[in-house]
Amino acid sequence: MTPRPPSDDSPKKNGAKKPAAAEKTPTERPKAKKAARKAATGTAPAKAVEGETVLGEGESGPAAGEPGPGQGEARPGPGRRGPAADGTSPGPGEAGPGRIGGSPGPVASGPGFAGVGPADRQRLLDGTHHDPHGVLGAHPVPDGIAFRAFRPYALGVTVVTDDLRAELRDDGDGFFSGLLPLRAVPDSYRLLVTYEGTVLETEDAYRFLPTLGELDLHLLGEGRHEELWRALGAEPMEQQGVAGTRFTVWAPNARGVRLAGSFNFWDGTGHPMRSLGSSGVWELFVPAIGEGELYKFDITRPDGSRTLRADPMARRTETPPHTSSIVHASHHVWQDAEWLAKRAARPAHEAPFSVYEVHLPSWRPGLTYRQLADQLPAYVSDLGFTHVELMPVAEHPFGGSWGYQVTGFYAPTARLGTPDDFKHLVDALHRAGIGVLMDWVPAHFPRDDWALAQFDGRPLYEHADPQRADHPDWGTLEFDYGRREVRNFLVANASYWCEEFHIDGLRVDAVASMLYLDYSREPGQWTPNEHGGRENLDAVAFLQEMNATVYRRNPGVVTIAEESTAWDGVTRATHHIGPGGFGGLGFGLKWNMGWMHDSLDYVSHEPIHRKYHHNEMTFSMVYAYSENYVLPISHDEVVHGKRSLVSKMPGDWWQQRANMRAYLAFMWAHPGKQLLFMGQEFAQGAEWSEAHGPDWWLLDPAYGAEADHRGVRDLVRDLNTTYQHEPALWERDTDPSGFTWVTGDSADDNVFAFLRHAADGTPLLAVSHFSPAVRHNYRLGVPEDIPAWREVLNTDTARYGGSDVTNPDPVKPEPQGWHGRPASIQLTLPPLATVWLRPA
Repeated sequence: MTPRPPSDDSPKKNGAKKPAAAEKTPTERPKAKKAARKAATGTAPAKAVEGETVLGEGESGPAAGEPGPGQGEARPGPGRRGPAADGTSPGPGEAGPGRIGGSPGPVASGPGFAGVGPADRQRLLDGTHHDPHGVLGAHPVPDGIAFRAFRPYALGVTVVTDDLRAELRDDGDGFFSGLLPLRAVPDSYRLLVTYEGTVLETEDAYRFLPTLGELDLHLLGEGRHEELWRALGAEPMEQQGVAGTRFTVWAPNARGVRLAGSFNFWDGTGHPMRSLGSSGVWELFVPAIGEGELYKFDITRPDGSRTLRADPMARRTETPPHTSSIVHASHHVWQDAEWLAKRAARPAHEAPFSVYEVHLPSWRPGLTYRQLADQLPAYVSDLGFTHVELMPVAEHPFGGSWGYQVTGFYAPTARLGTPDDFKHLVDALHRAGIGVLMDWVPAHFPRDDWALAQFDGRPLYEHADPQRADHPDWGTLEFDYGRREVRNFLVANASYWCEEFHIDGLRVDAVASMLYLDYSREPGQWTPNEHGGRENLDAVAFLQEMNATVYRRNPGVVTIAEESTAWDGVTRATHHIGPGGFGGLGFGLKWNMGWMHDSLDYVSHEPIHRKYHHNEMTFSMVYAYSENYVLPISHDEVVHGKRSLVSKMPGDWWQQRANMRAYLAFMWAHPGKQLLFMGQEFAQGAEWSEAHGPDWWLLDPAYGAEADHRGVRDLVRDLNTTYQHEPALWERDTDPSGFTWVTGDSADDNVFAFLRHAADGTPLLAVSHFSPAVRHNYRLGVPEDIPAWREVLNTDTARYGGSDVTNPDPVKPEPQGWHGRPASIQLTLPPLATVWLRPA
């Protein structure tokens, strides 16, 4: 079983509980043990004897069964003294190997002394050293080359080059040193580290140059590193010809950072990281550490206390409730080049765009990413949706948050598989011709003490002002959008999902809470901006930069704002200044929350009362072209306490389904794109719960009412199919010339009729009748240049579960003026139904 980190962040002592003494094994060598005992007494000088071995007479390396060259420093096995599997290590006063935490051995000083000085020694022990590479490793000194190693729990350390082996003296507390009469630091050398029962041969982590260059550090300092994930986090790589993993973390307030993980039994004492100047970045290249290793950062706070933190840039995490980060390298080979090549051919607001919203963990509970890839693309493709929108997939500790309280912004949730498994799902959707949108949550993050909150002991990712940091609605923390490194973290994250996972669009959650300083705050709980207003200028600048960066780097990607207010210019270009003095936010699309609330309010009334609420269905056209809109019937509208879509409808079961069918067809014909949450496509009666997902059993042929639910799903399929074949329904979604009212004031009849126009002028007539009566010979004014109209969709058709009142024959206009037009037609309007007609 892989050892796990401590479950709390209490300061760890330099020495913890001593492991139980290991039994002697046949692999122990007398000479190695003798040398180790001599080193422990301080009597063994550093010696460099060409061709001599210190492993035992006739032995030139580790015995069979022990790690050999290239295998790095293995985990303590039976017979090795080291930290216990629970992460503990020898405690104060307990003399473990190397006497970490116990009485130090003799510390030499004076001419020729090569060891670590008292000040550096104490800082390394305390975890507060900024430059361990300047002390440890090999360094020129007046009399030769000083070698210094910090190997807690080791009995002895030997330096090995091509020409010599030199046993270092034990300076106590896990420090080993030796002065060798060399003229220069060897190009490469290795360390033989002796533990009780084990001798390990490994590269010295403290002989390597920094893995980040000046350009990386410059961009990090400016907050302009657009590929931040390539500079920070854990990256398997080669450094100076040696394979290992580079670890980097931004922690500018830390007094010191050490690396703890499964490779050192969660004791970071021997793995201090170096600070890369004023960047606030700490770095360490660890040889022979590769994919699958668990790790965290052991941070010494400004007050001297310690905290164990997951990597903010981790590309992979443990499955919750476990919280460790995992070293990851992708091996997925993409097969969606054809999709990527064509996705930028047409702007999203001028293309068919109907979205199926999915909560992956509950769509088919228990399925992994790869299993979902076998089912979800086929299902969505069959229903004719152009896109799926995935509720947040970034790692989150509490499943009940549905993914909206993120701790791992760069890692897909491990609940369903690995990052490559998630790529496989996206790839499968693309190959099925389906775009992939993802909910993205830059508005806030949770307070878990192993994650981002006060990451290095002070507010870092959150705003330093508690009034600005505390999110009043969710008990979370808001990002400090004015801090360039935090802004960089989020902007790069948006690009990361698009570039590394081929995501086609980001639906940005809770934008309104970011834009307003007084969002959900009472007077006295917020401070106006520098102009005396309530706009969060930092958040505005961040959203503009994020959108500009994503669109520049990723052609064909669309960003979508969930913004619930009337903020001016959400989908306006960032360089176009509006009447409020702000440039646009630069989003491609915006959720139309006003339409959603108004239209759902209308259809929830009994038909007899709807004439008093007629304006709730027409008001959206007053502002329909102020932004590029999506019409959302999302998870937020069908969760606990809000009822499912069909259950919002009045009347008996037949009327509820009829109302729902008429409403969906009205929605698909209305200007704007469409979004429907899973389960609503087959009129699920129960509210959605993340615990069990959609009620798929309603579609079981053995269920008595299966035909009722199948009928609604058949309608959704036909809505999408007809929609995609009728450019009038999507080409001019954001152009006022694409819509004309026929009648918007027939309140007494509960009728709405309008024309949609394609770019070439071809019209489509949509008529919605929200009354349970059948209306015969209902006259509507139409263009006189259309010789006949043909019904292409009728939600009252029998196959959908309706009463099958239709207009089966082409309808020809009559030269009778009506609704301000010179010609008109007479239709039979089915009860609680929407009818679409196009030129015959």
